[in-house]
Amino acid sequence: MDKKLVVGNIGLQFGRAHVEGAMGVGAEIAALCDTDKEALRFAGEKYNIPEDKWFTDYHDLLNNDDINVVSIAIPDQLHKDVAVEFLRAGKHVLCEKPLALTRSDVCDIVKAAEESDAKFMVGQICRFTPAFAKAKEIIDSGLIGEIYFIESEYAHDYMNIVADKNNWRSDPVRHGVIGGGCHAVDLIRWLAGDPVEVFAYGTHKVLPQITYDDATIAVLKFDDNVAGKVFVSTGCKRDYTMRTLVYGTKGTIICDNTSPTMQLFVAGEDGLAHDPQIIELEVNNHNYLKEFEVFADAILNDTPVPTDAVEGAKTVEVCRAIVESATTGKPVAPNYNF
Repeated sequence: MDKKLVVGNIGLQFGRAHVEGAMGVGAEIAALCDTDKEALRFAGEKYNIPEDKWFTDYHDLLNNDDINVVSIAIPDQLHKDVAVEFLRAGKHVLCEKPLALTRSDVCDIVKAAEESDAKFMVGQICRFTPAFAKAKEIIDSGLIGEIYFIESEYAHDYMNIVADKNNWRSDPVRHGVIGGGCHAVDLIRWLAGDPVEVFAYGTHKVLPQITYDDATIAVLKFDDNVAGKVFVSTGCKRDYTMRTLVYGTKGTIICDNTSPTMQLFVAGEDGLAHDPQIIELEVNNHNYLKEFEVFADAILNDTPVPTDAVEGAKTVEVCRAIVESATTGKPVAPNYNF
């Protein structure tokens, strides 16, 4: 069992947060890697990592026997090859969401994770967001009774992001539902379970420079008489949010990932819910320190990883089913066999 975390960080745009998460749990940063030399230099100087630990080729990390953990924060299209290579090398892997963009790539990662003795975690960060973690706690306590309807949205204006047609987020393989909407889908799966069928519609009116729908609405059917809804908009004209509502037989939760409070309605003795309880929260919609704490615990104490490869694969599969339904106009049953 590893007693010390020696980390290599791959991808230093969004991945700088992974560096901070690793440093926050006392890990040694043994290598920084990015093909963008300016991004590499910025991160190296920001975190006071000596230049002899800067690399532009991830194979230098792969062949470094001292490194036992890697974080992968590179374009979604590249996750599979890099993740599989490091798993086969026996290194623990934290990979950004979504796990991958295609079913084939998802299955390859799941197989590699199952065959490796190393830990694998996909960065479904919403499970560590204070408001959503509190919602999970309330649901599990039984305070709002049994869920009968749940909805979440991923509203994030990509206009400036995709202004460059060469930006990796503009790749038609990276549909907005899979690349960004996976946040809302994973959150709903975590709170309510796996949907057995989805039906979706898509529209494309706001971002002509991308080829996929810039708004999608999906209705989800679960076992146990539960329904759900996911709304994904990558062209919305508003501030970023993941507004989420959970309706139970005894109460309701209204929350999001950017507000300092959430609302909790609980039915009284008369069966009615009156004034809501206002619960104050920390605003931390990308809680990488908590994410790395959980990952470190899994490595050091051999505890289960809450968002392992199968969990990441299930979220991608629901996203893929939504895209397929919006394309074909037919309901689709996600295939959870990987």
